[in-house]
Amino acid sequence: MHSPRHSALVIVAALAAMLAGAVALAQQQHRIYLPILASPSPPSSPTPGAENPTFTGEGTYYVEADGGGNCSFDPTPHDLMVGAMNEEQYGNADLCGAYVSITGPKGSVTVRIVDRCPECKHGDIDLSPQAFDRIAERIQGRVPISWRVVSPDISGPIAYHFKDGSNQWWTAVQVRNHRNPIAKLEYRNSAGRWVEVPRERYNYFVQTDPGMGPGPYTFRVTDIYGNTLIDSGIPHVENGTVNGAGQFPVGP
Repeated sequence: MHSPRHSALVIVAALAAMLAGAVALAQQQHRIYLPILASPSPPSSPTPGAENPTFTGEGTYYVEADGGGNCSFDPTPHDLMVGAMNEEQYGNADLCGAYVSITGPKGSVTVRIVDRCPECKHGDIDLSPQAFDRIAERIQGRVPISWRVVSPDISGPIAYHFKDGSNQWWTAVQVRNHRNPIAKLEYRNSAGRWVEVPRERYNYFVQTDPGMGPGPYTFRVTDIYGNTLIDSGIPHVENGTVNGAGQFPVGP
């Protein structure tokens, strides 16, 4: 038989246990669960304003380089720092007129893209002999290179060159002397609307059916970075060149 003191202790212990259980239950019911945050994934593409990507491939040279080629630019015997872009990255004349800085075993050189190299693989550039001499010994013939698009310090504004045979019904315009690669050319039609002109693989923007009309024209040119230049009062000069008023800013 238990004493009254022992019974009282048992009751107190039981009450304490019940109280502790109630407190634990209350804490569990009011607990806040926070989600586990994963580390952010790296972006899948460069952010706007980031440096132009660097490509790698092989550098070669072609002895007939004269500044002309598939981009339909005039030969430039006074400036043979030129090159031909590989078939894939040439695209639809996407890099015609672009400046690229190339690094090889011997050094670096900046060239203007004026031609297409059908047999070259992605990353390859075929150079004039004079440009190749800046990055490697000519006897090597084929060397590893890295390169990226750059925005050089060139003089003067962009220019519009009208192809031979261009007229009000078949209007073919090429943008020249541009610091950055060209992404788009538009003209303002008689209704005041901007019309994007399709680009041909030989690097002319050609408007057909019914053409751009007799002119003068208002052009809007956009580079690959989204910068735009607008020029008004551009007359049609068949097989002639007309200067614009401005130049693109330096890119990334």
